[in-house]
Amino acid sequence: MKKQTSLMIVALLAVTLLAACGKKEATPQNAAAAPAPAAMIVVGLDDNFPPMGFRDESNTLVGFDIDLASEAGKRLGAEVSFKPIDWNAKEAELSSKRVDVLWNGLTITEARKEKILFTTPYLENRQIIIVTEGSPVNSKADLAGKVVGVQDGSSAIEAVEKDAATAKSLQELKKFGDNVTALMDLSVGRLDALVVDEVVGRYYTTKKPGEYRVLEENFGTEDYGVGTRKEDTELMARLQKAMDEMKNDGSAAAISTKWFGKDIIKK
Repeated sequence: MKKQTSLMIVALLAVTLLAACGKKEATPQNAAAAPAPAAMIVVGLDDNFPPMGFRDESNTLVGFDIDLASEAGKRLGAEVSFKPIDWNAKEAELSSKRVDVLWNGLTITEARKEKILFTTPYLENRQIIIVTEGSPVNSKADLAGKVVGVQDGSSAIEAVEKDAATAKSLQELKKFGDNVTALMDLSVGRLDALVVDEVVGRYYTTKKPGEYRVLEENFGTEDYGVGTRKEDTELMARLQKAMDEMKNDGSAAAISTKWFGKDIIKK
């Protein structure tokens, strides 16, 4: 009887020990793993949008936003891959996961915020009006009956349309795939004016002094931000942290000075 009792106690202890060991082994297997940081971040951009992102003489992608994104990637411990896209289809490229981030002078608008998650603004921009040096156009009122160019998919379209009186007075709001082609049409007289982001427009006009003129009036001020998919909150949080650090430690200011000659970063 004592022998049977001893055997039962030993068996019970063995079962208890096995159960305890099983629980210890199961815990790490069953615990939800924290999401690993992205090893690669694909940045969608318009590669014909100087000085934000464009190709230099050796066909290398360079620009203000290229440098900002590269620096952010280092801080995130991720490799950054730049993918030129049709800027008019940028939201489709993002939602279909062909790119992870839109970073190329992307204006923050209420309409875009419905589909895109934005960082806080890092740059302030205006939609300026460019005409040729000898143009009779000196104000928005002078655009009545004129053909005005904008880049397709850009915030310039919305900026012009918000000014209902001016928009209604135009003969045509003509859309172009890029601003370079639009400026060429302006130079040869197929356009009367071009509405474009100030950072881009002034870059082009300074390259050809005496050929273009920027009007004093404009179509409003806007902010640039970096965009991700709405559900990518973890990536956005890390990206925002990197951007804040770059603003605070002067890295963003140094990049701005390199491309614009001064610090124009929005704090």
